Amino acid sequence: MNRRILILLATLVPLLSGCFGAVAVGTGVGVLAYADRRTTETQVTDEGIELRAANRISEKFGSNTHVNVTSYNRTVLLTGEVPDAATKAEVEKIVAAVPNVKAISNELAIAGASSLASRSNDTYITSKVKARFIDANQFAANHVKVVTEDGVVYLMGLVTQKEANAAVEIARTTGGVKKVVRVFEIISEAEAQRLSGSGQASSGTPAQQAQPKPAQ
Repeated sequence: MNRRILILLATLVPLLSGCFGAVAVGTGVGVLAYADRRTTETQVTDEGIELRAANRISEKFGSNTHVNVTSYNRTVLLTGEVPDAATKAEVEKIVAAVPNVKAISNELAIAGASSLASRSNDTYITSKVKARFIDANQFAANHVKVVTEDGVVYLMGLVTQKEANAAVEIARTTGGVKKVVRVFEIISEAEAQRLSGSGQASSGTPAQQAQPKPAQ
């Protein structure tokens, strides 16, 4: 199992990382694009949102914040640490002004920046969750995006309720995970079949708008 995790870590981390470094940009429309329920256009839009938001945050705050920007189907998840509530609100305001953003889940913590060891552990947890998705084979692992921050796992994606519940249960029972937060957009079984078959995601409002929701 350790060997499998190491392999997944090497191959999947650029796709899964919530960090806004350049390595995360330009990868989402690569080898795994065919399995994505988003259109290719939406995948490119999400990457553009991440890059623009990260650049604007960096220009405004420099090294005073540690903010990860993750966009999925134009819903943006903000994780990381900021020094105070005013900065947290300002970061959200900056991201909201980025073109094509339709919703924001602001999960920024008011705390000092996390250590390199903590971030490495988060990457390891993400790889373990993805590996367990593959082993469980209850849904297509590429349909669920995993972001981990300080041991808290955030799950994103266009998924059915059944898929969402399965993903949460797997993530919740993975070693090292403190909590699981749902940031899913729930779609019907029929819509899931249509999107999986065509690779086309609707640009309209999904059956249930993504909302950050801790798993029970």
